[in-house]
Amino acid sequence: MRYTQMLIPTRKETPVDAELPSHQLMLRAGYINQLTAGIYTLLPLAWRSVQKIAQIIRDEMNRSGAQELLLPMVQPAEIWKQSGRWDHYGKELLRFTDRKNQEYCLTPTHEEGITDVARQFIRSYKQMPINMYQIQVKFRDELRPRAGLMRGREFMMKDAYSFDVINRCTTPIVVYLNVAGWLSAPSKPTRAPSADRTRTNSKYSPKPAKTGSSHAQNAATPPTKKKPKSNVQS
Repeated sequence: MRYTQMLIPTRKETPVDAELPSHQLMLRAGYINQLTAGIYTLLPLAWRSVQKIAQIIRDEMNRSGAQELLLPMVQPAEIWKQSGRWDHYGKELLRFTDRKNQEYCLTPTHEEGITDVARQFIRSYKQMPINMYQIQVKFRDELRPRAGLMRGREFMMKDAYSFDVINRCTTPIVVYLNVAGWLSAPSKPTRAPSADRTRTNSKYSPKPAKTGSSHAQNAATPPTKKKPKSNVQS
């Protein structure tokens, strides 16, 4: 298709509520359009970009032996109550009832859904390790969505879940480094925020950015305790 035939609604003025340069440029270049707070329409240029990124991720994940599936975005309250997160997740979990008065939620993450798959179909330890992933829309009812697509309420994410008889990661960190390399987006393995809580050597691979909202520590360098100052004078 020719450029003149594509829907690319560029604009001259920067929207007043767009603070980050990336957010401003995507709006002005006709990549996205805001429908409401934290929810955006991906226009043709943006959707083409997302599809290319998703294919890079698929290639690397499939090469690592992972299997792709697609879990429902709408899930019943039952499996969330079984995990204990229905009451403890917080207001970010958007809950609703259908016409039969059954409770459901729009999923911000899919641990409950993938666990339901595993308990039904993994019958023997010989089927493990198994690593399953998806590229799926998520919804978190953020109180103050900001930074455009970086902190929206509806977003698309690749999430992988592994099952094994021992505690180990079946998605090597090199998979994410390869994806970052293909995208020319340098990143470095860092200690995941959940590592202390789960008592595991969990890592993730964020891209350093001046507009980030958290600090990361190099995973290869464990935290060190500062030596207490001595009051003894020589």
